[in-house]
Parts: sequence; C-alpha cells; structure tokens
Amino acid sequence: MRIEPLGDKVVVKRLEPEQKTAGGIVLPDSAKERPRQGRVLSVGDGRRLPDGSRAALQVREGDRVLFSAYAGAEVVVEREELLVMREDEILAILD
Repeated sequence: MRIEPLGDKVVVKRLEPEQKTAGGIVLPDSAKERPRQGRVLSVGDGRRLPDGSRAALQVREGDRVLFSAYAGAEVVVEREELLVMREDEILAILD
C-alpha cells in the first residue's frame, strides 16, 4: 500500500539504528537511540498559498533527511513504522 500525503506533508521511513558503537561495542536494544534520520518515501503536492496556488516542496522522494526527535506522527502500515510530518519539521537534507 502506498501512502499519499496531503498538502505540505511527507512520509519518512526512519533509518535503522546503529548496532555497534564506533569502538566496536555491540549495543543492546535498550541502549539504542531512535535515529533522527530517514528516507523520504512520498511527498504531498505542496503548501497552499493565499492566492490558491501551491508552493512546491523542497524535499523529494528518496532524499535522506534529518529531523528532530519529536517530529511527525508515527503510523504503522503493513507492519512498517513510518512517520508523517510537515515539511517544516525537517531540519536538513543529507547528501
């Protein structure tokens, strides 16, 4: 199933959390921090402007993005955890 966000919303899938530290220590599930990076799966058609037109979004499908810890609303679709958030909750696009 494909989720089609409305307006200035985007659907993001979190990246997998790190399994090991930089020093090689394996992290238990309780010590893993939820990643604040994700991949954009789909985007809405843009924010509506006062004149009725739409402003195009800056992010595109496939972009790797950085967002705050409390950004978006978590949803589960076909056993997959996704975030639906406004574009302005995205802090940066990563290369």
